[in-house]
Amino acid sequence: MSYMTIDQTNIDQEHICCAISDKKCAKGYELKKKWLRNEFEKGFVFRRINERAKVFIEYGPAEKAWIPVTAPKDIMIGCFWVSGKYKGNGHGKALLQEVITDAEQQGKDGLVTVVGTKKYHFMSDTKWLLKQGFVECDTTPAGFSLLSLRFNGKDSMPHFNEQAKRGKCPDDKGYVVYYSNRCPFTEYHVRESLAETVEKRQLNMKVIKLETMEQAQSAPTPATIFSLFYNGEFMTTDVSVCMDSRFDKIASLK
Repeated sequence: MSYMTIDQTNIDQEHICCAISDKKCAKGYELKKKWLRNEFEKGFVFRRINERAKVFIEYGPAEKAWIPVTAPKDIMIGCFWVSGKYKGNGHGKALLQEVITDAEQQGKDGLVTVVGTKKYHFMSDTKWLLKQGFVECDTTPAGFSLLSLRFNGKDSMPHFNEQAKRGKCPDDKGYVVYYSNRCPFTEYHVRESLAETVEKRQLNMKVIKLETMEQAQSAPTPATIFSLFYNGEFMTTDVSVCMDSRFDKIASLK
């Protein structure tokens, strides 16, 4: 199967994999496309399988990524997903190799990406990336890991920015959510599902939407798609916690 690049010339006609048919998230889907249009101008790349499926990788210059990491000569991998029947057919390796080739042609020092020290929702598979030659170069107390793949003996090591390294939310009372339109699911679930969930439980919830790259790079969490904090402590990257049927179970795990 072939892969294609989504860019300014075809994004209006082509799908972007996630929330393809989810009518609830139609607004978030368009906001993600708007986000992509802005990022394309900064060198961001979206590659996907030429099928109606969730098989894709996003990447771009690390210094312009919406992630609190310092890696000025690297490419940052964002969302990287191979789902369902497409797993185990070499798509992950093929897409990753395309990023490696692109980064080497740009003269980059390597690749970098954020994962969980254990599997976190909306983040790449840590164990799989380690098998591909990535190594851990930084961690946070909240359980995030920064993985790096160096080129040609380059020994410069990326690291988390100070706020993310501490992993503490400045608002240390009650629940706080950080989110962005990097994902088409977040707008609906934060603004609709979560609003209903907290109202039903009579909880206080502060929502912080990351609207700019600078805000994202200063965030207390590397998971700038979605992160939930309670009393200043990180809880989860799982956006399904927003739903009434999932909130109590997920929140009780911390």
